[in-house]
Amino acid sequence: MPDHEAIYRSQAETYDLMISKQPILLEEIERIRPVSGLDVLDLGAGSGRLTVPLAAKARSIHSLDASPAMLAITADKLQRSGFTNWQTSVADHRNLPVADQSVDLVVSGWSICYLCSSELPAWQDDLRQVMAEINRVLRPGGTVILFETMGTGTTHPAPPDFLTAYYAKLGSEYGFSHKWLRADYSFESLAQAEELARFFFSNELAQQVVQNNWVTMPECAGMWWRTT
Repeated sequence: MPDHEAIYRSQAETYDLMISKQPILLEEIERIRPVSGLDVLDLGAGSGRLTVPLAAKARSIHSLDASPAMLAITADKLQRSGFTNWQTSVADHRNLPVADQSVDLVVSGWSICYLCSSELPAWQDDLRQVMAEINRVLRPGGTVILFETMGTGTTHPAPPDFLTAYYAKLGSEYGFSHKWLRADYSFESLAQAEELARFFFSNELAQQVVQNNWVTMPECAGMWWRTT
């Protein structure tokens, strides 16, 4: 398994190329909460997969991530798009540099999971801290929407075993609604699909890509949401 933290620090551009092959999720977000005129917070914004489309409609958007390299890509995209309603900050999900009751919508894509693997001894405490911070910064009537993996290389949900307890708690303890959707990668060629699957996922998945001739590689995503 590749070292994702190292990728986020030093291979952000290749990571951004990979996720650019997935669908934009703005429409899914707006089925839950229309974005126009909202103050939005993006936790674990990465290279801007959620931030950039949201910025086109939001009143303001604040993108947080632990990786300065990722945020540099996000900032460059926002600047090139001509947006002025944004800011970025290096931050930890458990200690958000955001004022109390200052945002209408919190989004997070494929990020909180890194604190909530059941293989980590403090994951439940970390999850409580993250949820407390989200509750603190949301205005009354605010909404939080989370995306996490439900399995790569599969056409139906098959989440990693080490995340199933986290996903269960989102519903049973924190009151989130949930659905799953397809977020397939559509690559330019089989060679690119193999290269990027090996880069971020595993040699085994790269071999599966070749065996199945997956220029389009199946991906399932989970979507969780709650309004305060």
